[in-house]
Amino acid sequence: MVQIKRALLSVFEKEGIVELAKFLHARGVEVISSGGTAKALSEAGIPVIEVSSLTGFPEMMEGRVKTLHPKIHGGILADRRKKEHVEEAQKHGIGLIDLVVVNLYPFEKVVGEGKPHDEIIEMVDIGGPTLVRAAAKNYGSVAVVVRPQRYASIMEEMGKGGKIGEKTREELALEAFEHISHYDIVIEGYLRKAFGLGGDFPEVLNLSFNKIQDLRYGENPHQKAAFYKDPKFFQPCVAGAEQLQGKQLSYNNILDTNSAFELVKEFEEPTAVVVKHNNPCGVASHEDIAEAYRMAKSVDPEAAFGGVIAVNTEVTLKLAKEITSTFVEVVVAPSYSKEALAEFKGKKNLRVMEVRDGNVKRQPYREYRSVVGGLLVQDANVKLLDGEPKVVTKVAPTPEEMESLIYAWKIAKCVKSNAIVYARGKRAVGIGAGQMKRVDAAKLAAMIAKSFGEELQGVAMASDAFFPFRDGVDFAASLGVRAIIQPGGSIRDNEVIAAADGHGIAMVFTGVRHFRH
Repeated sequence: MVQIKRALLSVFEKEGIVELAKFLHARGVEVISSGGTAKALSEAGIPVIEVSSLTGFPEMMEGRVKTLHPKIHGGILADRRKKEHVEEAQKHGIGLIDLVVVNLYPFEKVVGEGKPHDEIIEMVDIGGPTLVRAAAKNYGSVAVVVRPQRYASIMEEMGKGGKIGEKTREELALEAFEHISHYDIVIEGYLRKAFGLGGDFPEVLNLSFNKIQDLRYGENPHQKAAFYKDPKFFQPCVAGAEQLQGKQLSYNNILDTNSAFELVKEFEEPTAVVVKHNNPCGVASHEDIAEAYRMAKSVDPEAAFGGVIAVNTEVTLKLAKEITSTFVEVVVAPSYSKEALAEFKGKKNLRVMEVRDGNVKRQPYREYRSVVGGLLVQDANVKLLDGEPKVVTKVAPTPEEMESLIYAWKIAKCVKSNAIVYARGKRAVGIGAGQMKRVDAAKLAAMIAKSFGEELQGVAMASDAFFPFRDGVDFAASLGVRAIIQPGGSIRDNEVIAAADGHGIAMVFTGVRHFRH
């Protein structure tokens, strides 16, 4: 146990610091402080020893130099278990410090606010991390606190005799090193971008994520899991969503909700997406968002049962009633009307997620994906087309067919490969996902469509990658498909184009592949 007799308090975030200082003072603990913290404590009537009076040096260089002094760091780093350390401290008039309470300049916050570069650089804390590191290194003799959320438990423990136990000091030291490690990684990432250095993929990749929540389990009940957020990612995303009601999200809920939300971002018009097992099973657009959802659900109403719904406009009462008419796991949207939220209250387990500004177009970012013992990193697939689609057949698609092609292409981009999507106007008709052969994806999408009474004559077809053989085109012709969109690039492109010409099908190449493994 470490008896707390002397404490150094130096925090940017003042939440709870006055209450903590009052508690320490009432138990006879000597309080050392500086700058704004010392001012706040003095104004609260708490006796404070200023760092400058302790060191004999004033704060210098606009506060850049305050605590970097042997009388501070010697008091923190002295190992009380070693007689020579204690004797050296006494010889040089260094008082021992038992408790260090520090939180850092809000670098991450000012970066997120888009402040000017010079202002951001001033938020690179020097003294704070040095104090934290010193105290955490000497955890055997010193307790270090970096989070205001810890104050209550510290006061509770000290209230039993003025001491902080070894286990608590170990926990606090680990939290401290996590804290400054995260802080440094955020600074590194900002400077890499600001300076334009290190290339797209640096030799050493440092990542830091903040835990949002522990999950009940992972993909399966025997797997442990948690959900984290990248603090440097400022686009609207599921990791930044607010849960308005419902049970805790599961691992699979999060994956599905992310897939649904990222797909619905592809559309400017009011659009509804239904996702099941990380694949869209229904997509439709309509000026009436409730009608869009009804149309999307009808693509495969059996798969839609227990699915995840994403829309890119406010959820109205009319839409809410459509949603509550069947079993749905999650709804994600940019906003909800009061009446819609009231309607959802009747489904207490329904998870309602709000991503403000959720209709913002997708912007470039990096994707991370783990493999055993490693990490794959790539630019996210935010490109839809590479210029205008190129007509490669004798017959060109009509304007209406081209609209359907582009609509199907947007959906295919977010379907697991091999992917085939049939669409008519602004609605999916059939979706085939995750097949080993492309022709089988075409057959699956057709089977789903036909099983729910869909007529495929005249629909548009999208393929996420090129047709390796003409069999996919021949099958499409047997359904009555009138136009196909695909990337092109196969060694058999001429054979595939000839097949389309033979069937009188219009075909366009995009030059962009959309594999999604």
